[in-house]
Amino acid sequence: MNTYTINIEPTSNSAIVKFETNQFLTRHESFEFGNIEEAQKSPLAQELFHLPFVKTVFIAQNFIAIEKYNIVEWADVQEAVSEQLLEYLNNDGIILKAEEDTTTTPSKKVPVTVYAETTPNPSVMRFVANKKLVIAPTEFKNIDATANAPIARELFNFPFVKEVFIDENYISINKYDIANWDEIAMELREFITKYIQDGKDIVLKETLKTATEADNGTEKAKPSVSNENLDPVSKQVIDILEEYIKPAVASDGGNIMFDSYNEETKTVKVILQGACSGCPSSTATLKNGIETMMRDMLKGKVEYVEAVNG
Repeated sequence: MNTYTINIEPTSNSAIVKFETNQFLTRHESFEFGNIEEAQKSPLAQELFHLPFVKTVFIAQNFIAIEKYNIVEWADVQEAVSEQLLEYLNNDGIILKAEEDTTTTPSKKVPVTVYAETTPNPSVMRFVANKKLVIAPTEFKNIDATANAPIARELFNFPFVKEVFIDENYISINKYDIANWDEIAMELREFITKYIQDGKDIVLKETLKTATEADNGTEKAKPSVSNENLDPVSKQVIDILEEYIKPAVASDGGNIMFDSYNEETKTVKVILQGACSGCPSSTATLKNGIETMMRDMLKGKVEYVEAVNG
């Protein structure tokens, strides 16, 4: 079982705070409960209503949002609420009760739209949904790596699909040259749309290996790096990647991850995934954009940026 973690996120409404989890709590529905009676379907929400300051509980995908009464300030209670949620979730507390009778109720279609867009990599197209699909970016080089990702496994049944990358609300597909996008893009878009509409699982485990598994799943790339044991420069590099570079890369259907920093050579290594992996323009982008930014923002500490494909 994967351990839950929680990030506390303020919202534009000062009375509401979001507690974001590293795993999905509900897949295709959102819930709002105004009191403990309304929350009969959710033991988790009922637990929260035992706190006297809780006014409304929202549960959706990978977060719990709580609206409070004015008798307290969030700064005084949010850490305690976070700890209570962690204890509940990590002790297998029930989030939502299962439907008592699903035999006579038809499965509910999920309203969803998917559109396809090109990327700087001519071999990769990005299929963007209006629903969050996964929490962590994951790349699949072959079908052997898809044990926990049913949608990726089914996509590999298309003979022209070479690699699959999933992040947030989009799927990037790398194709073989045997097919042109104008021949297959509509087929893939319709398949992905129907798959999500049918409420099928995108992934079975929320914390998948973010690394690529190649060579029939026997070789594992370097996993995401924990900031705790890193040197100060590496932490700064990661902050720059997260704030300035990842959003732009994601908009092109790719991902970039920190790999290592060599103080002696002043070299940063990064891992390219999705549309960035093998992209003809990625080297130019790396040198003209990322490397220049790193040099300017970390003067005297970084001179070179090298990339490896995921």
